[in-house]
Amino acid sequence: SSGDTSSTTPEVVQGSSGARHDRHAPTEGAQRAGAAALARIEQQHQPKVHTSYRAIRSQVNDPTTLSVAGVYFTCPLTGATLTKSEREVHIKEAILMRFEEDPVEASVMMIHTFNKDREKVKAAVDIISKYVENICKNPTEEKYRKIKLSNKVFQEKISSVEGSRAFLQAVGFISIMLPVEGQEEEEEFLVLTEHSSDALELMKERRDRLQRGEPVRAQLDRRPQAFRPSPNAQHFELPPEFYNLTVEELQKEQQQRSDLVEKNAMLRTKAMREKEEQRERRKYNYTLLRIRLPDGKLLQGTFYAWDRLPVLFEFVRESLVDGWQPFELISPARQKLQESKEVTFAECNLVPAALITFAWDAAVQADIAAAGGKRPTLLKPELLETIQTLS
Repeated sequence: SSGDTSSTTPEVVQGSSGARHDRHAPTEGAQRAGAAALARIEQQHQPKVHTSYRAIRSQVNDPTTLSVAGVYFTCPLTGATLTKSEREVHIKEAILMRFEEDPVEASVMMIHTFNKDREKVKAAVDIISKYVENICKNPTEEKYRKIKLSNKVFQEKISSVEGSRAFLQAVGFISIMLPVEGQEEEEEFLVLTEHSSDALELMKERRDRLQRGEPVRAQLDRRPQAFRPSPNAQHFELPPEFYNLTVEELQKEQQQRSDLVEKNAMLRTKAMREKEEQRERRKYNYTLLRIRLPDGKLLQGTFYAWDRLPVLFEFVRESLVDGWQPFELISPARQKLQESKEVTFAECNLVPAALITFAWDAAVQADIAAAGGKRPTLLKPELLETIQTLS
């Protein structure tokens, strides 16, 4: 029914792509008129998301029809663009490469990144901090400057955490075999030989770096892309990485779905439908958002499904020449999105894909026009240089 807001979701289907070649770019006035006409057509008919196994299978086979080639990430250490499967290995290698340059920083990154159990990391950091504290309080006492590696606490809490021994060695501990009272065999110890006041100050500063450490994470590459005005603005072809399900799970789910009789759909209440849609949205890790600008051009970016609205506003702002001027974003259900609201895209029904409408703040634009100012410029030149036509 046209009153059901769920019908305002974009179409995510198998594509019959036929990219036309651009002959002459339309004038700005014609583009604006076209954009207005497209918006009217879409208000009359806004297709539903269709996440069929067949559609996804076909996309796996034909990457040329996809709305975005895949999901990509940027390594914060090297700036390299990575696929999801390349992330972990690349970041590990990048951290290990840093040892030559700054072993303290590299070992801190290693501790916080290589170990998935955050509780274990916290326990190791606390114990190492205690070692440093004891040495600084009692700089002349030799027992605090020696760590026996067979010690139960060291074995359970420190050596099991990757990078912790590397950190201790980076701050000045060296490995020495020492005799142990009542034992024939010597044992390995980590011993701090340098304990001048300057060395201790430096050690405290390095302990602080360890405590402030954060995991090194690859950042989602939003892949900002501009498109010319298009009647296909609501047609999305998503790559398999957008889905939480494997191909087999999708196949099984598709079978279960087709087993449901049509009349069942008629009996469902609105609450049941909404619950099902929530379940649907949990199947996605990412969402592909397109923003239609006043001249009909489109701006597209990839986001996490759990990203919040301020992230979208920031993305749009950074893509515009006059992004400092206030603007509004309207959801497919024709509701104004609130930048101040910390709600996720999934909660706003903007997953797995959505077409959003951009409008400058009318009152501010009226003031600018009255003062003789010119119309704001839209997309930045670097986005216009790589503009594409939607297939």
